[in-house]
Amino acid sequence: MAIPLRTDFDAVMARAAARKSKDGGQARRLLALAAIYDGASRTEAARIGGVTLQIVRDWVLKFNAAGPDGLIDRKAPGQQWCCSAY
Repeated sequence: MAIPLRTDFDAVMARAAARKSKDGGQARRLLALAAIYDGASRTEAARIGGVTLQIVRDWVLKFNAAGPDGLIDRKAPGQQWCCSAY
């Protein structure tokens, strides 16, 4: 069973957030989710986003938890290098 999208947003709001976004990845994700709000299948949303169904599921979880901000590309955490070691 598909995880439902949050109910305080709709397709129009998702598309408006995509238009305002300065992050291309976030805009693409929002447009894919807007398609789901419009009744498209998750498979169609994955095609729109150029990803797999699992990735769409991850986007839905992030969007439900944090709204559009949850879909912004963030730098992956990595090992911190300190210049004093050299």
